[in-house]
Amino acid sequence: MKIIDFQMLIPCWRSGWDGRKLPVRSVLLALVWLVSLGCCMAWINYYVETPGPAGLPPDQWPQSSLLPRESNQPTLVLFAHPQCPCTAATLGELALLMAQTQGHLRAQVWFLKPENTPDNWTNTSHWRAAAAIPGVSVHEDRDGREARRFQTFTSGEALLYAFDGRLLFHGGITESRGHSGDNAGRSAITALVLGEPASIIQTPVFGCSLFDTNCGTGGIAWQR
Repeated sequence: MKIIDFQMLIPCWRSGWDGRKLPVRSVLLALVWLVSLGCCMAWINYYVETPGPAGLPPDQWPQSSLLPRESNQPTLVLFAHPQCPCTAATLGELALLMAQTQGHLRAQVWFLKPENTPDNWTNTSHWRAAAAIPGVSVHEDRDGREARRFQTFTSGEALLYAFDGRLLFHGGITESRGHSGDNAGRSAITALVLGEPASIIQTPVFGCSLFDTNCGTGGIAWQR
């Protein structure tokens, strides 16, 4: 039986496969690269799982609002940033929500349109995707006036109001930033619209800030 010489199994930081000693600089660079990669992965995970500021929508539909409200069924209002990459997942969940509620819900998507931005600033794939969803109307929220009235701060926040103007639910309809799939927000809204009990009436919102972010390809920093 051949006896293994464990002295030959020296670590890679000490020697290469050809027996030559690796430079200390190469070892340090490799360690720096590994630490940097770990930090990047941790930051990405933190970013994806961290919600935006929670909204404080009024318990009753604001009388000063110019938004139309349905008088015989619930109304869903969704505020979104047209340049936010996370909006695509939100709109995908909205499409599923509208299909699941089977015509018992009308929804409005209001895309932020800051002052001093080009006329086509909201003309994005998000606008076209929202407009293609049955039962959904799409609008521009000029200067964020309606978002302020409804006290929403994060792109993707959905507000569900009853036909009599009572707030039933507010929050996000994705589980994390840009993530599609079953989530508590969509399930809660679906239950409320169909007259079923909902275990929660608020969820975190995962998306860009509506008012003060360089978001996506928008390239502007707009302060409230």
